[in-house]
Amino acid sequence: MDPGPVETTQDAVSEVAEPVAAPAAASRSRARLGVDLGLLALVGVLLVAALGAGAAVVYHDFYSPRAFVLRYLDLLSERHAADALGVAGVTVDSAELEAAGLPGTSSAALLRRDALAPLTDVEVVSEEPLGDTTRITVSYRAGSVPGTTTFSVERAGTIGVAPTWRFATSPLAVIDLTVRGSMSFDVNGFTVDKRQVSPDGADADPLASVPLLVFSPGIYSVSVDTQIAATPGVAVLSDSPLTQTPVIVQATATDEFVSLVQNSVDEFLTSCATQDVLQPTGCPFGYLVQDRIVSPPTWSIVQQPAVRLEPDGAGWSMPPTDATAHIEVDIRSLFDGSVRHVREDVPFIVTAQISVLPDGKVNIAVSGPDTR
Repeated sequence: MDPGPVETTQDAVSEVAEPVAAPAAASRSRARLGVDLGLLALVGVLLVAALGAGAAVVYHDFYSPRAFVLRYLDLLSERHAADALGVAGVTVDSAELEAAGLPGTSSAALLRRDALAPLTDVEVVSEEPLGDTTRITVSYRAGSVPGTTTFSVERAGTIGVAPTWRFATSPLAVIDLTVRGSMSFDVNGFTVDKRQVSPDGADADPLASVPLLVFSPGIYSVSVDTQIAATPGVAVLSDSPLTQTPVIVQATATDEFVSLVQNSVDEFLTSCATQDVLQPTGCPFGYLVQDRIVSPPTWSIVQQPAVRLEPDGAGWSMPPTDATAHIEVDIRSLFDGSVRHVREDVPFIVTAQISVLPDGKVNIAVSGPDTR
């Protein structure tokens, strides 16, 4: 047997088989490429979706109208008054106040950290686009008082591709405060003197109201706590931007002040009783006789008036109050010359006007000349 042809046949078979395997490999390669491209496309879609979702989250949390409002409320919650005033659209001038029907002379004395009470539980309730503005309604607790406030926000411009916002209506408001019985008062523990915040300065009318700018939202507790006057306080919730809330606080005299006036009145009347005349000069009591007295009379006070005080303009007054003096005197009759010894209680009425001087001193003027 000749092996040569056999070798030639095998080579031929190999040469014939190679062209058959090449198309299959190419097909598999194309399939893998298609899968890879599909995966890349899917990854691309997911990446675009993730970027879009991330951009939406970033916008929602940092660049949206609601984020703008929440940043302002965070500043109030942390009592960063100066930073809150720096938020776009917060500050107002006198012309803007007057255009909103508010006093253009409103004082900014309460727009400070010391007069702020914290906000808690702040949540956005709704977000409503209205043309060029967006209305953002939030709920919160101001101190222990729940409240809701709606803000109007508008576009202010952009930083790069990010939008910026401003308050279309300032969130400031006005408390028109009248404090009767004291020239000074406390707001959330911050002491204010009317003469410091009134446009009339040192000539401020003690009974006139003073308009005070406040942040909205915010809780403002107004009280009086001096040696002369005190009040348990009145809490005011400022929850509506660019509105005015009238508040009246009536202070009452402290026990220490009433005791001071009582001692002064007692000393005054006791001094009056040292005058040995029938009508003590400048005093609210006296005794009338038609006959002549034999010797100077002797006076004493048997019932001092029980002092109570009422606010009266810039000061205080003691309303007409009963008191009783006692006189002893010998009287000679013009008719027959007889002498009789008089011992008699003399009821009278006493009043007093009390004024508080600018230096804090008290002036007490006792009067009431009528007797009965």
